[in-house]
Amino acid sequence: MLRLREELTRRLRRLLRTGVPIVQCALAAGVAWFLAHDIVGHVAPFFAPIAAVISLGVSLGQRMRRALELVVGVSIGVGVGDVLISVIGTGTWQIALVVALAMSTAVLLDSGGVIVLQAASSSVLVATLLPPATAGGLTRMLDAAIGGLVGFAVAALLPANPLAVAHRNGRVVLGALADALRGVASAVAHRDVSMAADVLADARKSHKSVEEFRAALEAGAEIARFAPIRWRRRGDLDRYETAATPVDRALRNTRVLARRALAALRDEEPVPRPLPGMLEELAGTVVLLRDELASGKDPLQAREAARSVAKKSTVELLGEGDFSMQVVVLQVRSIAVDLLQASGLTRTEAVAALPPLHPDEG
Repeated sequence: MLRLREELTRRLRRLLRTGVPIVQCALAAGVAWFLAHDIVGHVAPFFAPIAAVISLGVSLGQRMRRALELVVGVSIGVGVGDVLISVIGTGTWQIALVVALAMSTAVLLDSGGVIVLQAASSSVLVATLLPPATAGGLTRMLDAAIGGLVGFAVAALLPANPLAVAHRNGRVVLGALADALRGVASAVAHRDVSMAADVLADARKSHKSVEEFRAALEAGAEIARFAPIRWRRRGDLDRYETAATPVDRALRNTRVLARRALAALRDEEPVPRPLPGMLEELAGTVVLLRDELASGKDPLQAREAARSVAKKSTVELLGEGDFSMQVVVLQVRSIAVDLLQASGLTRTEAVAALPPLHPDEG
Protein backbone atom coordinates (compact mmCIF):
# COMPACT_ATOMS: atom_id res chain seq x y z
CA MET A 1 0.00 0.00 0.00
CA LEU A 2 2.82 2.39 0.88
CA ARG A 3 4.61 1.61 -2.37
CA LEU A 4 1.42 2.23 -4.35
CA ARG A 5 0.96 5.59 -2.63
CA GLU A 6 4.55 6.58 -3.38
CA GLU A 7 4.15 5.60 -7.02
CA LEU A 8 0.93 7.61 -7.28
CA THR A 9 2.61 10.63 -5.67
CA ARG A 10 5.53 10.37 -8.09
CA ARG A 11 3.21 10.27 -11.08
CA LEU A 12 1.17 13.21 -9.82
CA ARG A 13 4.35 15.26 -9.42
CA ARG A 14 5.38 14.38 -12.94
CA LEU A 15 1.94 15.48 -14.18
CA LEU A 16 2.24 18.79 -12.31
CA ARG A 17 5.69 19.43 -13.84
CA THR A 18 4.22 19.06 -17.32
CA GLY A 19 0.95 20.81 -16.47
CA VAL A 20 1.72 24.09 -18.22
CA PRO A 21 2.78 22.48 -21.55
CA ILE A 22 -0.33 20.27 -21.48
CA VAL A 23 -2.61 23.27 -20.91
CA GLN A 24 -0.77 25.19 -23.64
CA CYS A 25 -1.23 22.40 -26.19
CA ALA A 26 -4.90 21.87 -25.33
CA LEU A 27 -5.72 25.57 -25.50
CA ALA A 28 -3.73 26.11 -28.71
CA ALA A 29 -5.42 23.19 -30.46
CA GLY A 30 -8.90 24.45 -29.54
CA VAL A 31 -8.21 28.06 -30.51
CA ALA A 32 -6.56 27.03 -33.81
CA TRP A 33 -9.61 24.93 -34.77
CA PHE A 34 -11.99 27.74 -33.79
CA LEU A 35 -10.13 30.33 -35.87
CA ALA A 36 -9.74 28.14 -38.94
CA HIS A 37 -13.24 26.61 -38.80
CA ASP A 38 -15.50 29.27 -37.31
CA ILE A 39 -13.71 32.50 -38.28
CA VAL A 40 -11.97 31.69 -41.58
CA GLY A 41 -14.69 29.22 -42.58
CA HIS A 42 -12.71 26.10 -43.51
CA VAL A 43 -14.86 22.98 -43.36
CA ALA A 44 -12.29 20.57 -41.93
CA PRO A 45 -9.16 22.51 -40.86
CA PHE A 46 -7.32 19.36 -39.82
CA PHE A 47 -3.87 20.92 -40.05
CA ALA A 48 -4.65 23.89 -37.77
CA PRO A 49 -4.79 22.06 -34.39
CA ILE A 50 -2.04 19.65 -35.48
CA ALA A 51 0.23 22.58 -36.38
CA ALA A 52 -0.55 24.32 -33.09
CA VAL A 53 0.36 21.26 -31.00
CA ILE A 54 3.52 20.43 -32.95
CA SER A 55 4.75 24.03 -32.91
CA LEU A 56 4.38 24.08 -29.13
CA GLY A 57 5.51 20.57 -28.35
CA VAL A 58 5.70 19.30 -24.79
CA SER A 59 9.39 20.24 -24.60
CA LEU A 60 10.58 23.84 -24.57
CA GLY A 61 12.92 25.72 -26.86
CA GLN A 62 13.07 27.25 -30.37
CA ARG A 63 9.28 27.48 -30.72
CA MET A 64 9.34 30.36 -33.18
CA ARG A 65 11.71 28.55 -35.52
CA ARG A 66 9.76 25.30 -35.06
CA ALA A 67 6.48 27.01 -35.98
CA LEU A 68 8.08 28.38 -39.16
CA GLU A 69 9.61 24.99 -40.01
CA LEU A 70 6.24 23.38 -39.45
CA VAL A 71 4.48 25.70 -41.89
CA VAL A 72 7.21 25.16 -44.49
CA GLY A 73 7.10 21.39 -44.01
CA VAL A 74 3.32 21.28 -44.36
CA SER A 75 3.51 23.46 -47.45
CA ILE A 76 6.03 21.16 -49.11
CA GLY A 77 4.11 18.02 -48.18
CA VAL A 78 0.75 19.40 -49.21
CA GLY A 79 2.11 20.90 -52.43
CA VAL A 80 3.88 17.74 -53.57
CA GLY A 81 0.99 15.55 -52.42
CA ASP A 82 -1.71 17.60 -54.10
CA VAL A 83 0.11 17.77 -57.43
CA LEU A 84 1.11 14.11 -57.61
CA ILE A 85 -2.03 12.51 -56.17
CA SER A 86 -4.24 14.52 -58.50
CA VAL A 87 -2.25 13.07 -61.43
CA ILE A 88 -1.33 9.51 -60.37
CA GLY A 89 -4.11 8.72 -57.89
CA THR A 90 -3.92 6.98 -54.52
CA GLY A 91 -2.42 3.57 -53.82
CA THR A 92 0.53 1.75 -52.30
CA TRP A 93 3.23 2.81 -54.74
CA GLN A 94 1.73 6.29 -55.11
CA ILE A 95 1.97 6.90 -51.35
CA ALA A 96 5.57 5.64 -51.29
CA LEU A 97 6.46 7.90 -54.23
CA VAL A 98 4.75 10.95 -52.70
CA VAL A 99 6.55 10.54 -49.37
CA ALA A 100 9.93 10.00 -51.06
CA LEU A 101 9.54 13.06 -53.28
CA ALA A 102 8.22 15.29 -50.47
CA MET A 103 11.13 14.38 -48.16
CA SER A 104 13.64 14.71 -51.00
CA THR A 105 12.31 18.18 -51.78
CA ALA A 106 12.71 19.21 -48.14
CA VAL A 107 16.25 17.81 -47.99
CA LEU A 108 17.24 19.58 -51.22
CA LEU A 109 16.11 22.83 -49.60
CA ASP A 110 18.68 22.08 -46.86
CA SER A 111 15.89 21.91 -44.31
CA GLY A 112 15.93 20.80 -40.70
CA GLY A 113 14.48 17.57 -39.36
CA VAL A 114 11.12 19.14 -38.47
CA ILE A 115 10.55 20.27 -42.06
CA VAL A 116 11.53 16.91 -43.55
CA LEU A 117 9.35 14.86 -41.21
CA GLN A 118 6.41 17.24 -41.47
CA ALA A 119 6.66 17.17 -45.25
CA ALA A 120 6.46 13.37 -45.12
CA SER A 121 3.52 13.24 -42.71
CA SER A 122 1.61 15.96 -44.57
CA SER A 123 2.05 14.20 -47.89
CA VAL A 124 0.75 10.96 -46.36
CA LEU A 125 -2.35 12.75 -45.05
CA VAL A 126 -2.99 14.29 -48.44
CA ALA A 127 -2.55 10.94 -50.15
CA THR A 128 -4.85 9.03 -47.80
CA LEU A 129 -7.21 10.83 -45.43
CA LEU A 130 -7.46 14.16 -47.25
CA PRO A 131 -7.21 13.63 -51.02
CA PRO A 132 -6.97 16.73 -53.21
CA ALA A 133 -10.67 16.74 -54.05
CA THR A 134 -11.64 17.58 -50.46
CA ALA A 135 -9.69 20.80 -50.04
CA GLY A 136 -7.20 22.98 -51.83
CA GLY A 137 -3.52 23.00 -51.02
CA LEU A 138 -3.64 26.72 -50.25
CA THR A 139 -6.36 26.09 -47.65
CA ARG A 140 -4.22 23.50 -45.88
CA MET A 141 -1.21 25.79 -45.93
CA LEU A 142 -3.31 28.54 -44.37
CA ASP A 143 -4.54 26.13 -41.70
CA ALA A 144 -0.93 25.23 -40.88
CA ALA A 145 -0.01 28.90 -40.67
CA ILE A 146 -2.94 29.60 -38.35
CA GLY A 147 -1.97 26.70 -36.10
CA GLY A 148 1.69 27.68 -35.96
CA LEU A 149 0.88 31.29 -35.10
CA VAL A 150 -1.64 30.26 -32.45
CA GLY A 151 0.93 27.95 -30.88
CA PHE A 152 3.46 30.76 -30.72
CA ALA A 153 0.89 33.19 -29.30
CA VAL A 154 -0.17 30.75 -26.58
CA ALA A 155 3.47 30.17 -25.65
CA ALA A 156 3.95 33.93 -25.32
CA LEU A 157 0.75 34.66 -23.40
CA LEU A 158 0.68 31.53 -21.22
CA PRO A 159 4.37 30.75 -20.75
CA ALA A 160 6.08 28.31 -18.44
CA ASN A 161 8.36 29.70 -15.74
CA PRO A 162 11.73 30.10 -17.51
CA LEU A 163 13.63 29.81 -14.24
CA ALA A 164 12.05 26.57 -13.05
CA VAL A 165 13.92 24.36 -15.51
CA ALA A 166 17.08 26.47 -15.20
CA HIS A 167 17.04 26.03 -11.42
CA ARG A 168 16.46 22.30 -11.68
CA ASN A 169 19.16 21.63 -14.27
CA GLY A 170 21.59 24.11 -12.72
CA ARG A 171 21.23 22.33 -9.40
CA VAL A 172 22.11 19.01 -11.07
CA VAL A 173 25.21 20.39 -12.83
CA LEU A 174 26.54 22.33 -9.86
CA GLY A 175 25.75 19.41 -7.57
CA ALA A 176 27.81 17.10 -9.78
CA LEU A 177 30.70 19.59 -9.69
CA ALA A 178 30.57 19.97 -5.91
CA ASP A 179 30.35 16.20 -5.40
CA ALA A 180 33.36 15.60 -7.65
CA LEU A 181 35.51 18.18 -5.84
CA ARG A 182 34.43 16.88 -2.46
CA GLY A 183 35.08 13.30 -3.56
CA VAL A 184 38.62 14.07 -4.76
CA ALA A 185 39.29 15.92 -1.50
CA SER A 186 38.29 12.86 0.49
CA ALA A 187 40.22 10.49 -1.77
CA VAL A 188 43.52 12.40 -1.52
CA ALA A 189 43.05 13.00 2.20
CA HIS A 190 42.68 9.26 2.82
CA ARG A 191 44.97 8.22 -0.04
CA ASP A 192 42.15 6.02 -1.29
CA VAL A 193 42.78 4.88 -4.88
CA SER A 194 39.43 3.11 -5.17
CA MET A 195 37.52 6.21 -4.07
CA ALA A 196 39.43 8.37 -6.56
CA ALA A 197 38.54 5.94 -9.36
CA ASP A 198 34.86 6.07 -8.41
CA VAL A 199 34.89 9.87 -8.33
CA LEU A 200 36.46 10.01 -11.79
CA ALA A 201 33.88 7.55 -13.17
CA ASP A 202 31.02 9.65 -11.78
CA ALA A 203 32.54 12.90 -13.04
CA ARG A 204 32.73 11.50 -16.56
CA LYS A 205 28.94 11.07 -16.55
CA SER A 206 28.29 14.79 -16.06
CA HIS A 207 28.49 15.77 -19.73
CA LYS A 208 24.82 15.00 -20.43
CA SER A 209 23.68 17.14 -17.51
CA VAL A 210 25.65 20.09 -18.93
CA GLU A 211 23.92 19.71 -22.30
CA GLU A 212 20.52 19.59 -20.59
CA PHE A 213 21.45 22.70 -18.61
CA ARG A 214 22.33 24.60 -21.77
CA ALA A 215 19.08 23.48 -23.42
CA ALA A 216 17.14 24.67 -20.38
CA LEU A 217 18.81 28.08 -20.55
CA GLU A 218 18.09 28.36 -24.26
CA ALA A 219 14.43 27.57 -23.66
CA GLY A 220 14.26 29.99 -20.73
CA ALA A 221 15.86 32.77 -22.77
CA GLU A 222 13.30 32.28 -25.51
CA ILE A 223 10.40 32.43 -23.06
CA ALA A 224 11.79 35.55 -21.38
CA ARG A 225 12.31 37.21 -24.75
CA PHE A 226 8.81 36.66 -26.16
CA ALA A 227 6.55 36.35 -23.10
CA PRO A 228 5.78 39.79 -21.58
CA ILE A 229 4.89 38.44 -18.14
CA ARG A 230 8.32 36.76 -17.91
CA TRP A 231 10.43 39.77 -18.92
CA ARG A 232 11.33 40.47 -15.30
CA ARG A 233 13.12 37.10 -15.17
CA ARG A 234 15.75 38.18 -17.68
CA GLY A 235 18.23 39.30 -15.02
CA ASP A 236 18.10 35.96 -13.20
CA LEU A 237 18.55 34.10 -16.47
CA ASP A 238 21.47 36.35 -17.40
CA ARG A 239 23.27 35.24 -14.24
CA TYR A 240 22.81 31.64 -15.22
CA GLU A 241 23.98 32.41 -18.76
CA THR A 242 27.09 34.07 -17.37
CA ALA A 243 27.82 31.03 -15.21
CA ALA A 244 27.06 28.31 -17.77
CA THR A 245 30.27 28.28 -19.82
CA PRO A 246 32.68 28.73 -16.86
CA VAL A 247 30.87 25.97 -14.95
CA ASP A 248 31.23 23.69 -17.97
CA ARG A 249 34.96 24.45 -18.01
CA ALA A 250 35.16 23.85 -14.26
CA LEU A 251 33.62 20.41 -14.74
CA ARG A 252 36.11 19.59 -17.49
CA ASN A 253 38.99 20.78 -15.36
CA THR A 254 37.66 18.76 -12.43
CA ARG A 255 37.70 15.63 -14.56
CA VAL A 256 41.35 16.32 -15.39
CA LEU A 257 42.02 16.97 -11.71
CA ALA A 258 40.37 13.68 -10.71
CA ARG A 259 42.33 11.76 -13.34
CA ARG A 260 45.69 13.18 -12.22
CA ALA A 261 44.80 12.71 -8.55
CA LEU A 262 44.11 9.05 -9.28
CA ALA A 263 47.47 8.72 -11.04
CA ALA A 264 49.25 10.45 -8.15
CA LEU A 265 47.67 8.14 -5.59
CA ARG A 266 48.56 5.07 -7.63
CA ASP A 267 52.16 6.28 -7.84
CA GLU A 268 52.13 7.06 -4.11
CA GLU A 269 53.11 10.69 -4.68
CA PRO A 270 53.11 12.97 -1.62
CA VAL A 271 49.94 15.00 -1.15
CA PRO A 272 50.41 18.72 -0.41
CA ARG A 273 49.01 19.24 3.07
CA PRO A 274 46.64 22.14 2.23
CA LEU A 275 45.24 20.41 -0.87
CA PRO A 276 42.27 18.45 0.63
CA GLY A 277 41.08 21.56 2.47
CA MET A 278 41.35 23.67 -0.68
CA LEU A 279 39.30 21.16 -2.64
CA GLU A 280 36.67 21.20 0.09
CA GLU A 281 36.63 25.00 -0.10
CA LEU A 282 36.11 24.82 -3.86
CA ALA A 283 33.19 22.43 -3.31
CA GLY A 284 31.73 24.90 -0.80
CA THR A 285 32.18 27.68 -3.34
CA VAL A 286 30.14 25.72 -5.87
CA VAL A 287 27.36 25.23 -3.31
CA LEU A 288 27.35 28.97 -2.61
CA LEU A 289 27.18 29.68 -6.34
CA ARG A 290 24.26 27.27 -6.72
CA ASP A 291 22.31 28.80 -3.84
CA GLU A 292 22.94 32.41 -4.84
CA LEU A 293 21.90 31.76 -8.44
CA ALA A 294 18.75 29.98 -7.25
CA SER A 295 17.85 32.90 -4.99
CA GLY A 296 18.31 35.48 -7.75
CA LYS A 297 21.29 37.17 -6.09
CA ASP A 298 24.58 38.23 -7.57
CA PRO A 299 26.99 35.45 -6.46
CA LEU A 300 29.23 37.71 -4.38
CA GLN A 301 29.81 35.19 -1.58
CA ALA A 302 30.83 32.55 -4.11
CA ARG A 303 33.18 35.07 -5.69
CA GLU A 304 34.96 35.78 -2.41
CA ALA A 305 35.17 32.09 -1.58
CA ALA A 306 36.73 31.33 -4.98
CA ARG A 307 39.13 34.26 -4.56
CA SER A 308 40.20 32.85 -1.18
CA VAL A 309 41.11 29.49 -2.75
CA ALA A 310 42.91 31.21 -5.61
CA LYS A 311 45.14 33.13 -3.19
CA LYS A 312 46.22 29.88 -1.53
CA SER A 313 47.34 28.20 -4.76
CA THR A 314 50.92 29.44 -4.51
CA VAL A 315 54.12 28.26 -6.14
CA GLU A 316 55.16 26.80 -2.77
CA LEU A 317 52.22 24.41 -2.98
CA LEU A 318 53.55 23.12 -6.29
CA GLY A 319 56.85 22.26 -4.62
CA GLU A 320 55.18 19.84 -2.21
CA GLY A 321 54.17 17.28 -4.86
CA ASP A 322 55.54 15.34 -7.80
CA PHE A 323 54.33 15.67 -11.40
CA SER A 324 50.73 14.43 -11.10
CA MET A 325 50.11 16.33 -7.87
CA GLN A 326 51.56 19.46 -9.45
CA VAL A 327 49.00 19.08 -12.26
CA VAL A 328 46.29 18.73 -9.59
CA VAL A 329 47.41 22.01 -8.00
CA LEU A 330 47.42 23.74 -11.38
CA GLN A 331 43.89 22.45 -11.98
CA VAL A 332 42.82 23.89 -8.64
CA ARG A 333 44.04 27.25 -9.91
CA SER A 334 42.10 26.79 -13.16
CA ILE A 335 38.89 25.78 -11.37
CA ALA A 336 39.18 28.80 -9.07
CA VAL A 337 39.43 31.02 -12.16
CA ASP A 338 36.42 29.27 -13.71
CA LEU A 339 34.33 29.88 -10.59
CA LEU A 340 35.41 33.51 -10.41
CA GLN A 341 34.22 33.93 -13.99
CA ALA A 342 30.98 32.12 -13.14
CA SER A 343 30.44 34.76 -10.46
CA GLY A 344 30.60 37.49 -13.12
CA LEU A 345 34.26 38.49 -13.35
CA THR A 346 36.05 38.72 -16.67
CA ARG A 347 38.86 36.27 -17.34
CA THR A 348 41.45 39.01 -16.84
CA GLU A 349 39.95 39.91 -13.46
CA ALA A 350 39.76 36.26 -12.45
CA VAL A 351 43.35 35.44 -13.41
CA ALA A 352 44.54 38.52 -11.49
CA ALA A 353 43.35 36.83 -8.29
CA LEU A 354 45.98 34.08 -8.67
CA PRO A 355 49.39 34.43 -7.02
CA PRO A 356 52.23 34.37 -9.59
CA LEU A 357 54.04 31.11 -10.32
CA HIS A 358 57.24 32.88 -11.41
CA PRO A 359 59.06 35.79 -9.76
CA ASP A 360 58.82 37.99 -12.87
CA GLU A 361 55.00 37.68 -12.83
CA GLY A 362 54.72 39.60 -9.56
